Amino acid sequence: MKEQKTIQKMQQEVDDYIGQFKEGYFSPLAMMARLTEELGELAREINHYYGEKPKKNNEVEKTVQEELGDLQFVMICLANSLNINLQDAHDQVMHKFATRDKDRWTRKEIDKVE
Repeated sequence: MKEQKTIQKMQQEVDDYIGQFKEGYFSPLAMMARLTEELGELAREINHYYGEKPKKNNEVEKTVQEELGDLQFVMICLANSLNINLQDAHDQVMHKFATRDKDRWTRKEIDKVE
């Protein structure tokens, strides 16, 4: 079974990887362009697997998982370069959903065990 990684561990792992290179992190604007590029690649794979546009016979086989991983890597690079703790960012957004959006959606009925 694979080790379960925390967000902090993933951020450290990416930082250690990028830290090996003199160039370091790209600028935030360059990473935003990369993030957009990777999002487009994810959209393409989703369209191939779940949409109406099948792959061409000569297209390289990629997976949604691979594209999500690429997107996550660039997102972590962007967060690291801006000194953003993604655990804190996650906690903030979950708090927002639990408060501002708490009544926005129809909740499922929970079976009560007596």
